[in-house]
Amino acid sequence: MTDRPRISARIGGISESATLAVDAKAKAMRAAGRPVIGFGAGEPDFPTPEPIVAAAAQACREPRFHHYTPAGGLPELKEALAAKTLRDSGYRVEPSQILVTNGGKQAIYESFATLLDPGDEVLVVAPYWTTYPESIKLAGGVPVYVVTDESTGYLASVEQLEAARTERTKVLVFVSPSNPTGAVYPPEQVREIGQWAVDKGLWVLTDEIYEHLVYGDAEFTSMPVEVPEIADRTLVVNGVAKTYAMTGWRVGWIIGPQDVIKAAGNLQSHATSNVANVSQAAALAAVSGDLDAVAQMRAAFDRRRQTIVRMLNEIPGVVCPEPQGAFYAYPSVKNVLGKEIRGKRPTSSTELAELILEQVEVAVVPGEAFGTPGYLRLSYALGDADLAEGVGRIAKLLGEVA
Repeated sequence: MTDRPRISARIGGISESATLAVDAKAKAMRAAGRPVIGFGAGEPDFPTPEPIVAAAAQACREPRFHHYTPAGGLPELKEALAAKTLRDSGYRVEPSQILVTNGGKQAIYESFATLLDPGDEVLVVAPYWTTYPESIKLAGGVPVYVVTDESTGYLASVEQLEAARTERTKVLVFVSPSNPTGAVYPPEQVREIGQWAVDKGLWVLTDEIYEHLVYGDAEFTSMPVEVPEIADRTLVVNGVAKTYAMTGWRVGWIIGPQDVIKAAGNLQSHATSNVANVSQAAALAAVSGDLDAVAQMRAAFDRRRQTIVRMLNEIPGVVCPEPQGAFYAYPSVKNVLGKEIRGKRPTSSTELAELILEQVEVAVVPGEAFGTPGYLRLSYALGDADLAEGVGRIAKLLGEVA
């Protein structure tokens, strides 16, 4: 009998999450006693607020949470999510339009799995979060990349999107604030892109998980609010992870037309059933409460944002636009590549990231992971002292460029 591959082509073609891989390597090095500073993980360095933890502890004692609950989410949580969405973005939806998922990643995969047939194309603005292309491909779709750079603040124009569109294009992935760049689209550009999507008959998947993390004059804008005509062809993905420092609790959600949400819920009923009830209870407390803790975190991130941008731009050969949202800096290091640094000549941002980790024990994620070689992503969701020390080490190393 002919030997067959042990792993399916579909799963064998999935790339490991580069951001999680970098974070795991940094943690392993720290566990071995090395003073590694990690800029890789995209998660707040704050604990989950105490009232949320208390709600979870109480939920553990409630027998009804010891059993299966509806696969699509606790009814009271879906009611609260509808209220939270109206409060935070002005988007009025019904609980029946919401599916509670195991984090944002499941929300994204289930969205693509529900919308895409084999060969359908999805426009993805690069730099992109590493999970989007993999989820699209797993669902049988084809990611089509629209590449931006620092000259436009990593914002894509309608002209670029239209140039990438074909008769097979079905979905646009729209992300603002952005991971990995921190770019935030102004309201007028959100309207322009949304109206273009309406005119072309496209679906939009808009990832709003960083909605509360915007700085300065930047303004978060929800596309279906700015362009109501697109609402019936829009899926909004969100979650508690970033806003409430709850990355480990694994609660996200999809908002969309009822027929799509019903179909995605059918998928989830076979894939995972309900999200852990204790986590749902914690999420209920989070979205039903005030935003005081969020404001405190945002103030800390804003302070760190200004520090990291200043320090990075002081390094010869590094160009870092000021991020307007999220908690990432995405500097260009193209002018550093190919130059000698401690006896080596890194020719890619991957090689440069490896050199930085090896020589000064600082973990960053190379731009190749986000579809744009020549850049590095640094999360500034870490303590002020570690941030200054880590960027200082990079500055010292790159200051030795021959």
